[in-house]
Amino acid sequence: MFHLCVATLPKIYDSTINFIKGKDLVEKMAEQYDPYENVVSVMTKAMEVGKIDTRMFEILKNPQRETKVYLPVEMDDGSVKVFEGYRIQHSNIRGPFKGGIRYHQNCTLNEVKALATWMSLKCAVANIPYGGAKGGIKVDPSTLSQGELRRLTRRYTFAIAPIIGADTDIPAPDVNTNAQTMAWVLDTYSQLAGKPCPGVVTGKPVELGGSRGRNSATGRGVYISTKLLMEKEEKDLQKITVAIQGMGNVGSNAARIFYHRDIKVVAVSDVSGGLYCKDGLDMDAISKYLEGKGKYLKDYEAEGVQHITNTELLLCDCDVLVPAALENQITEEIAEKVKCSYVVEAANGPTSAEGDVILEQRGILVIPDIFANCGGVIVSYFEWVQNIQELTWEREQVNEMLEKLMTKSFSEIVDIRKECDCTYRMAAYVLALRKLVYAEEIKGIFP
Repeated sequence: MFHLCVATLPKIYDSTINFIKGKDLVEKMAEQYDPYENVVSVMTKAMEVGKIDTRMFEILKNPQRETKVYLPVEMDDGSVKVFEGYRIQHSNIRGPFKGGIRYHQNCTLNEVKALATWMSLKCAVANIPYGGAKGGIKVDPSTLSQGELRRLTRRYTFAIAPIIGADTDIPAPDVNTNAQTMAWVLDTYSQLAGKPCPGVVTGKPVELGGSRGRNSATGRGVYISTKLLMEKEEKDLQKITVAIQGMGNVGSNAARIFYHRDIKVVAVSDVSGGLYCKDGLDMDAISKYLEGKGKYLKDYEAEGVQHITNTELLLCDCDVLVPAALENQITEEIAEKVKCSYVVEAANGPTSAEGDVILEQRGILVIPDIFANCGGVIVSYFEWVQNIQELTWEREQVNEMLEKLMTKSFSEIVDIRKECDCTYRMAAYVLALRKLVYAEEIKGIFP
């Protein structure tokens, strides 16, 4: 029998609050940064760089549907608490809506709108037949018991059930959600439908129709992105050093994959702080340590390992910096001080627009989130295909297909970068927007 407990929830951490000193400054940055405005501004610039007809852009700037729900949940002590949840469906022009569900105390409507937009772009870059969506609940999951999390998840699923489905909108895990969460979503939806509906979610347990290789797919995609970039730069992959911010599902899997390929991971961090070792960290030992209940990096001790802050991780000596936490980590101030040569964005929107300009001016190459972390949605697509065809693929086949698709997409990005004389971010956005605009044009506007 399959069992998961709340302790297995990925430890995704809000490093923004951890590395910025002072409550007033944190609040000020929160007020100033709007992820949705950020993604729209980048899209606008990409339309100009790619010389794309702007007529259909007004459609792509706005989500097709915004849903806000209020979720009453009976707590373990008998009290009733009402949580706020969202499901944003940005575009289904290229296929069913697709996007994860995150649980975070700082989740906002505009954050989810931005994430849904990024999903549309990401699926277009990866050339898979999906559109973009995203869901979220404003909650700190660490304050809830497993029973409370289960009841909250089931209530949220009930609330959004009319707008999701295997051929409509397919949720998946995101920050602070995992396979167990998806099992609850699947069961709730199936109960409402009166039949098993495995295709309604991806990232679920293998025992319930999940795909082998899905749990590590986003982290594997980060490795593949780095590998492709180093090949393009004619760098020896085994001689680079990597620093990873965030030890959640994405960051921890990426760290282990780098480590098992003899690539030196010199720094990692979580909400409690970070670790640094110039000779490389033992990621198997660190990962095993973090599996223990209530274990954080601040308490980890090993010979040659020094404790650092999240700011120090972002600014440490490394070749490749991998932000794998939340949005708005590489701000203008941080971008001016980073010592890396390359940034591979494992998180969604980790670099502010102002920070991106600084990185470009300094000659630091950035592999953008809409390509670097697309491994998760690509393997989610594979899982969905397996579900609707009632097939099961082996892990090796999944991993091979993932690398093949990402290699093809990277080649297209490189070609556009050369054509438009632009950054990798602009090239990826141009690639995505050309596909989305073309789909809108050939469909036309209804009625």
